Amino acid sequence: MSWSQNQKPNKQPQTNLDRNNNLDKQPQTNQENPWLEALKTLGTAAVLAFGIRTFVAEARYIPSASMQPTLEINDRLIIEKVSYHFKEPQRGDVVVFAPTEKLVEQNFKDAFIKRVIGLPGDKVQVMGGRVYVNDQPLREKYIEEEPQYDYGPVKVPEGQYLVLGDNRNNSYDSHYWGFVPRENLIGRAVVRFWPFNRMGSLDEAPIYPEN
Repeated sequence: MSWSQNQKPNKQPQTNLDRNNNLDKQPQTNQENPWLEALKTLGTAAVLAFGIRTFVAEARYIPSASMQPTLEINDRLIIEKVSYHFKEPQRGDVVVFAPTEKLVEQNFKDAFIKRVIGLPGDKVQVMGGRVYVNDQPLREKYIEEEPQYDYGPVKVPEGQYLVLGDNRNNSYDSHYWGFVPRENLIGRAVVRFWPFNRMGSLDEAPIYPEN
């Protein structure tokens, strides 16, 4: 079929622009499945939660009486993991740490929680119901009772810490198995959030008695 010069087809050929316009006007049928969207949201939340727990903070519970009266069995704590990347642990910090080599040899796998008493280079001794650091007795209002054992004197090696439980006579701590390497520290206990009637920050650090 052909047209004369004066004749034109009734319908113009469709251009690329026309095709695009027509496509744009078609209803979209590829909307994302709401279940898939929910899974993506949950996945993102899980990744964020994992990152926070690994690098920032996590919750822990107390399984034993070794830190009484400061911490009771089944207390829930927030352990922060950031500060030790910028500063060294301080005397009096309540720390969570992975089992040391000696503890691993004894088949311990779970983390421990104790109070830092001796810093690197400190001389520590337990004698006559008192703890002495660099020959000075500590005033410790948080302990369950005076220790009924003698220990030391020992010098804390560089890069390690001496830790004791506040329940001095019922705590498996440094006076049994030695020091905690810096790299074993997981974080510092800062807040108790359960039970509600004991919610709050933990006790202050020990101090030397006034002269």
